[in-house]
Amino acid sequence: MSEQPPTPAVPWDRLAADPSTVARYEAKVYRGGGPDAHHWWLGAISDSGHGKLRAGSRPAGTSRVVSAHVLGWAIQHGAAALRTGAVVRHTCDESSCQNPGHWLIGERVQNIVDYAARRGLSGHALADVRGAAGRAVAVRDAILAAGPGTELAAIAAALAAGHPSGEHQDTLW
Repeated sequence: MSEQPPTPAVPWDRLAADPSTVARYEAKVYRGGGPDAHHWWLGAISDSGHGKLRAGSRPAGTSRVVSAHVLGWAIQHGAAALRTGAVVRHTCDESSCQNPGHWLIGERVQNIVDYAARRGLSGHALADVRGAAGRAVAVRDAILAAGPGTELAAIAAALAAGHPSGEHQDTLW
């Protein structure tokens, strides 16, 4: 059996400094609702509900499919923390959110503990009956289908559909 070569580390610094990558990232972020609101990802969504993006370029040797919020962190804050194995956590518990004000850096175990503590709260984002990916896809599709000026109502309807009981729980952060 042959061994697979190790996957090269993601060149976060180079990706965050690449104008083409930054432009592709920015083109997929919906910022309606103001600076404190969720900034929703409009591109590909992973099984965990996180945005995904092909960043970099093949000729430069930097082409990678990356998590959008991690790339966003590197663009906003630099990549130093990412090189230590830290993870980018969502304080809002919306896995597709791209608002830098809703992120913090931390350890994977902190992320797991936070998830476990909040996933059962009735009406909470983590308790959506569709799961994180279903919720992110529903919001993305609602925004893309909405007419101009109706995006916020479409988002509200998409979020409410994940909680048939009608309950709502604000984030705890």
